[in-house]
Amino acid sequence: MLKLLCVKLYALNDLIKNRVTESSLITIDLSEFLPVEEPLFFDLTSYLFKGLILKEKEYRVSLSEINWSVYSNQTVLVYCSNDAIIPVWAYMLAAVHLGSVTQKIFFLTPDQWKENEMIKNILAISPDKYFDARVVIKGCGEEKIPDSAYFEITKVLLPVAKSILYGEPCSTVPVFKKK
Repeated sequence: MLKLLCVKLYALNDLIKNRVTESSLITIDLSEFLPVEEPLFFDLTSYLFKGLILKEKEYRVSLSEINWSVYSNQTVLVYCSNDAIIPVWAYMLAAVHLGSVTQKIFFLTPDQWKENEMIKNILAISPDKYFDARVVIKGCGEEKIPDSAYFEITKVLLPVAKSILYGEPCSTVPVFKKK
């Protein structure tokens, strides 16, 4: 009896096939294009008086007291996370101080920087490896992916891919199919 049950189980295993793994689909997980580098932040919010305004004299004094070597040779993002009106000269003064210790300073929020770096990484891929391929752009994951990354990967793949799908290999939404 046990021998007959084992034979039936082996036969059943031969009938069950994972068509997703056997397909020629190539899955692209856009989280692999996220920047690896962690930038440092220079947020002007901590220099605001009552969280609203920036006083020039106090700001200049605060800037002169900062140990700028902390930012040495680092990527630094300059922005204000508070919804305040910041005079242009405040960002300029930050650039003067940071520019003396690093060349990698950007006027971007962390989300903007992440988006820019992702797009730069996407544009650096070799589209030839996707020539005539059926490509699935993974649709969900733990990391939030900017919409622009989906847009850019589609632009890169459009001239070379046979088809572009969105989602998971087991459940996709067709985006493009070469005619």
